[in-house]
Amino acid sequence: MYISNTSDQPNSEILQELVQMQMPYGKYKGWILCDLPEPYLVWYQQKGFPEGKLGMLLATLYEIKLNGLEYLLQPLRKKGPSANNYSTKRKRF
Repeated sequence: MYISNTSDQPNSEILQELVQMQMPYGKYKGWILCDLPEPYLVWYQQKGFPEGKLGMLLATLYEIKLNGLEYLLQPLRKKGPSANNYSTKRKRF
């Protein structure tokens, strides 16, 4: 699993990025990663996550949501530097 370091503790920097980084492209461009819908992450998991840091973050988020661990991100949303202005952009379907 991608969120663990050598001591099997979640890497807080990775978790912090999940609540701050925006999706850089695609249907959900501008959405904070942790706000991405689970079906989108499942689609990426089936298709293959992109290379690099974004792929690692999306794969980590997929595992978090798959295992019902979203509660780990809630405290970070409140104390991150963008906590008061993070994107809650939602598209109407």
